Amino acid sequence: MHALADDAIIWATQHGLVVGAGISTLPLATIHAPLAVLPVPFPRASFQKAKDAMTIFNLVIDRISRDSTYLQQTLAAAAEYDDFTAKLLEVYRDNLALWQSRASSELVLGIHRSDYMLDEPSSTLLQVELNTIASSFGCLSTLTGQMHRYILERSDRPNTDPDCLPSNNAMNEIADAIGAAAREYGVDGAVALMVVQPGERNAYDQQWIQTTVWERHKVRMIRRTLREISEQGQLSSSGRLSIAGHPIAVAYFRAGYSPTDYPSQAEWDARGLLERSDAAQCPSVAYQLTGAKKIQQDLARPGVLERFLDHPDQVRLLRACFAGLWGLDDLDDPDTMAVLAEARTHPELFVLKPQREGGGNNLYGPQLLAKLDERRGLAAYILMQRIRPPSHRAAMIREGKVVEVDSLSELGIYGTFLRRGDQVLLNRESGHLVRTKASTSDEGGVAAGFAVLDSPYLTD
Repeated sequence: MHALADDAIIWATQHGLVVGAGISTLPLATIHAPLAVLPVPFPRASFQKAKDAMTIFNLVIDRISRDSTYLQQTLAAAAEYDDFTAKLLEVYRDNLALWQSRASSELVLGIHRSDYMLDEPSSTLLQVELNTIASSFGCLSTLTGQMHRYILERSDRPNTDPDCLPSNNAMNEIADAIGAAAREYGVDGAVALMVVQPGERNAYDQQWIQTTVWERHKVRMIRRTLREISEQGQLSSSGRLSIAGHPIAVAYFRAGYSPTDYPSQAEWDARGLLERSDAAQCPSVAYQLTGAKKIQQDLARPGVLERFLDHPDQVRLLRACFAGLWGLDDLDDPDTMAVLAEARTHPELFVLKPQREGGGNNLYGPQLLAKLDERRGLAAYILMQRIRPPSHRAAMIREGKVVEVDSLSELGIYGTFLRRGDQVLLNRESGHLVRTKASTSDEGGVAAGFAVLDSPYLTD
């Protein structure tokens, strides 16, 4: 296994499957991304189910984002106790009249990712969450699939067929969506803006997008933090945003999903500036709010999906992806009281989720029980069935060190969506991501240090 790990590390460093090394004195130093040495077995039918659902989820996200009544009503209770959700809703409301006036020409870009785990007790694939902002690792996951194909093709291990690795074109698909949005914007010399965090260690995944957008579409991308946008952005009376003399066609967010991304009013001012511009927002605040955990929970209620989908087959497919989800807005409701009693008796069967992205936010076990006992502010959380994926033995590499552990895996499916007014210009399933972590870990983010990049090895 160590020989294969060496091959994986060498391939990764040769082909840009890297992250920042985190050395302050050498800011451009790199190291291989956290990786699984071999791909993880994954049922072919479940993989296809997730792929089939993605373009439908794209439609649901877009339709919810345009339903201001539903969006505000559904998030009202969470916003009462969650300052970040409340602030995003404030930005949304401040710009709602402007968006409505532009409805016939509004340019909207979505780059989404729906995450799933296999649930062993029910033998089905269940959705973990739906991401509408900063859906990362599309590029490095593409390279991970190529690395695993290289490993399998050279391996003399029995029962390894490289053709069981599905193709993964996430890097090109994401770049093509950004390129299509810039082309639709239609202004010569306009650039795409990538909104980034200061000191981003995962910049190489982002830089692959910049490189690919240029190579495939000759669209330049510039990188700015929210503070830099506040300082440098200029908005014309017609809504055209310029930074350093460049008109902005697309604002692609790889930041802005966490309260820590807004340490001062300057960052919020930048978000408002972007929302008032006519650039394609990826995501708009409406799209970001649509990705809230509270929306995910509410969609699972009977009859809600039908508000946004016309075809029963689409409703059935998405509903088959939903785990058990419960809102905590009304603690005196008999159904809510029953599930809370169950959670207090068997906390290992549940997870408590706040309205947050980025990993490391969920509550389990004793922390879950302590939060439930507080009662106040529970409307800012949702209670979710804890998915129980099958465990498998995996060799994982992080910073050159190989460890073999019992592990769990999570599948993410990317989707891209572009709309001008009422016309859908693009709606595609756009590749995949697999993250594998030790079975003892509750969280699963690669950038957050919990997981490694992996690939699915499809089985029948």
